[in-house]
Amino acid sequence: MLLIKYNQNLFKVCLCWKRDPSTSFLSEPPSNFSCLEDRSKGEILTQRGLSPQPSCPASTMGKKSRVKTQKSGSGASAVVSPKEMMNLISELLQKCSSAAPSAGKEWEEYIQIRGLVEKIRKKQKGMSVVFEGTREDYFPELMSWAQENGASCDGFTIANFGSEGFGLQATRDIKAEELFLWIPRKMLMTVESAQNSVLGSLYSQDRILQAMGNVTLALHLLCERANSASFWLPYIRSLPQEYDTPLYYQQEEVQLLLGTQAVQDVLNQYKNTARQYAYFYKLVQTHPAASKLPLKDSFTFDDYRWSVSSVMTRQNQIPTEDGSRVTLALIPLWDMCNHTNGLITTGYNLEDDRCECVALQDYKENEQIYIFYGTRSNAEFVIHNGFFFQDNSHDRVKIKLGVSKSERLYAMKAEVLARAGIPASCVFALHCNEPPISAQLLAFLRVFCMTEEELKDYLLGDHAINKIFTLGNSEFPVSWENEIKLWTFLETRAALLLKTYKTTSEEDRSMLEKPDLSLHSRVAIQLRLAEKQILEKAWASGRAKRLNFQKKQEEGAPLPRYEESDIALLENTNADAKLPIILRKLEEVEDGQGIQMDDTNFHSCLLLNSLKTQPVCPSAFCAEYV
Repeated sequence: MLLIKYNQNLFKVCLCWKRDPSTSFLSEPPSNFSCLEDRSKGEILTQRGLSPQPSCPASTMGKKSRVKTQKSGSGASAVVSPKEMMNLISELLQKCSSAAPSAGKEWEEYIQIRGLVEKIRKKQKGMSVVFEGTREDYFPELMSWAQENGASCDGFTIANFGSEGFGLQATRDIKAEELFLWIPRKMLMTVESAQNSVLGSLYSQDRILQAMGNVTLALHLLCERANSASFWLPYIRSLPQEYDTPLYYQQEEVQLLLGTQAVQDVLNQYKNTARQYAYFYKLVQTHPAASKLPLKDSFTFDDYRWSVSSVMTRQNQIPTEDGSRVTLALIPLWDMCNHTNGLITTGYNLEDDRCECVALQDYKENEQIYIFYGTRSNAEFVIHNGFFFQDNSHDRVKIKLGVSKSERLYAMKAEVLARAGIPASCVFALHCNEPPISAQLLAFLRVFCMTEEELKDYLLGDHAINKIFTLGNSEFPVSWENEIKLWTFLETRAALLLKTYKTTSEEDRSMLEKPDLSLHSRVAIQLRLAEKQILEKAWASGRAKRLNFQKKQEEGAPLPRYEESDIALLENTNADAKLPIILRKLEEVEDGQGIQMDDTNFHSCLLLNSLKTQPVCPSAFCAEYV
């Protein structure tokens, strides 16, 4: 994490679009979802949120003359009766809320859900709210609105960067670590501002909204888009009218992802978004607290898909006004920045109550200004941000491993792993760089391949506690045989995973040379190829390591001993206390699976409460509404 000093204060920054499991769009519905469906009949829950208050005053908006007219749905393909639409919505909700399909049936379920959604979309054609002109037409209004409300607009403008889309362009030289952009709290769209808006009454009575801030933010965005007097209209008009998230993929484009590790998340994203839409459509139409919502007259699937994608590609966590917890927010203007490799350089200044961004590097006039979204894999970028990052130094694929409970040595292996702070079953990652495995995965594989005698040595032998400490250290093999076993296992597992793909890497490269590929098809194939390349590197690395240790074993090379190393000097320290911390910092698991760093996933951010500036911690949501 980068430490930047300016204004005699330490500014510790931590803002990136990193998914937070608690705000993801990919998870299953709450256990009480089935009963929550019936709330659309009018059941009122105990009020928890704030009472509705008006949005920010229109007097703080940009000049009225810059506001272009909206045009609501016209030319709908047919008049649809409310009863007919409600029947379709109920059918969709039932289909999306049914038990998860058996293995191999996920694609069939997706086709069925998509068929229902397309029926609904066809009947809703022409009913969505749209804005006249192009997105680019509204950028001057966005800049004026931002400046009038206290944001910094000096030193950059919004420009089109071709395949990268719109981004921020320097209008002067900007030095690395220079504070060049800040956005005050009043400009942010947050869960708190949603509670104080027309949505507040429904929020206070709906458990789904209270439990899932990303859903609240998406509906908040839709309500404000439909309000011609909304304070945030200059921002909302500057958002893309469509996105490149998989929610916008054609069926044949999604099909290109079959066999990839990413496809399950893509299918879940679509299913959960459809379920959420059906649930909230019924809620908006029938709940008394929703009677004044602008969505009551027009709430289409395309509207919801747009708001989900807007939030999914843009949301972040910021501290609440008192700094005691975090809330979700959309950050106008700052979210125009595109991604590159680097360090996190954005944080939240509690003293000045604003989001602040310092330059990642030196920028010359007319160069594009980038920020770092965080250590996301390309699967995460594609699913949650809608793009593939070619030079992603943090790319990885998931690999789920576990010790079988039926194994004779399960109890001993589980105990050794527990002492190292590693679960007996866990989702790890294979990385694009060398080595392909982390210290945590190395430790797991060593224990996984241990003999009974080796397990006893690490549980009861001399220096047992401190030897646990070395499990993730490549310098101290358990034995040559153990190393051969674990690298053989990795080599074999990578080869098996490669066989699950329907195409080879060569075939993918050939397909990418076709000039008529759609953007989404190209991204899907790039992602598919990237997964294979990581597995191919893991296979090659496993093979090379196996051959190396086989050679050492054949040559009778002496095994490096922990007891004879400098690390043994730590024997009398409190290794038992710090060991799990060290291993757990080697974070492998994503999306709340396996090891949990904490329940909020903002890690060290809470340690900064005493600093002037708190980190803004991302949550970028994925598709996990109800």
